Amino acid sequence: MAFLKLSMKRLFPLLLSLFALSATAQQPQIHAAPQDLSVAAKSYVLIDFQTGQTLASQNVHERAEPASLTKLMTAYVVFGALYQKRIALTQAVPVSEHAWRVQGSRMFIEPSRPVTVDELVRGMIVQSGNDASVALAEAVAGSEGAFVQMMNKEAGRLGMRNTRFANSTGLPHPEHYSTAHDLGLLAAAIIRDFPEYYPLYSLREYAYNKITQVNRNRLLWLDPNIDGVKTGYTEAAGYCLISSARRGERRLIAVVMGTASDNARAMESQRLLNYGFQFYDTVRLYPKEREVTVIQLWKGTQDKLKTGFGSDVYFSLPKHQADKLKAKMEYKQPLIAPISAGQKVGTVKFTLNGKPMAEHPLVALETVHTANFFGRAWDSMRLLFN
Repeated sequence: MAFLKLSMKRLFPLLLSLFALSATAQQPQIHAAPQDLSVAAKSYVLIDFQTGQTLASQNVHERAEPASLTKLMTAYVVFGALYQKRIALTQAVPVSEHAWRVQGSRMFIEPSRPVTVDELVRGMIVQSGNDASVALAEAVAGSEGAFVQMMNKEAGRLGMRNTRFANSTGLPHPEHYSTAHDLGLLAAAIIRDFPEYYPLYSLREYAYNKITQVNRNRLLWLDPNIDGVKTGYTEAAGYCLISSARRGERRLIAVVMGTASDNARAMESQRLLNYGFQFYDTVRLYPKEREVTVIQLWKGTQDKLKTGFGSDVYFSLPKHQADKLKAKMEYKQPLIAPISAGQKVGTVKFTLNGKPMAEHPLVALETVHTANFFGRAWDSMRLLFN
């Protein structure tokens, strides 16, 4: 493998200009992220939605009861069924005895009164109705047990490696657990995969059966930038909250689990979100399909190959740390034609202060065909001497 450092003069003009614009508009003071961030929760994580990077965390892979945060996966599976047109929002759902009698928070559906999928979705999201969750599970899969299998399959697909669901509601069960990390992945997946339904998580109240209930997420009233996501509570889990806020083009997701009170989960979540917005920037380091470097190419109709990234490269960086971000390119030589546009030809590894940040594939930005016989023969001879 050949190792080449990318020229900082070529790699960072766009990044530095973005930081300069931010500094001109906001005139921030020069400061570094504090190392003594204290959050009163058993576990927590703060994630940048755009980059997927973790900005702060504690006990992030520690298993715990997810309580009603479970309903995010219930919703994710239901949204998938709606997308695939296996159910419809206007569809009437009969209320089973099992759904009607389920314990815990409820939207107060009744066996004698059919309810639509749309009403159930709102009752599950805003009112955190366990009865709504079970009714939806039965509508999608025929039974809650079959639906739980779908939940666990989706958890595996999303990379939630320390998560297992035993029901659709979050009621306590010895085989029902998750982690702050996994729930952060799930919240990001809902926002990314189902943007048409995500606005439901910002609803402050919902009325059904002449009963109005308010959303338990206090932050919807405290911060206009916060637009979700879900609360949870059981005696064993404590008070939990997944929250998400958007300021400008930036979105952060905070997960806090095991706080002492309703007020504490709101305040600690707000603390995490403010920390991320205050001390970090999200920047597009390099746009997709812009030339990053040119690589020597052999036995092709041209001897140079333009390379770059197949998608925009974003990073979450501590403010005023851009000049400390380093990039190193790795690729195999000799690189032999033919090469197709979009084909991976190497890897760019990014580090900050010597610590690995991310890896991105380096791809060909153009197609280069094989040279004729004489061109291939000439390059073969040159390779022998090289």
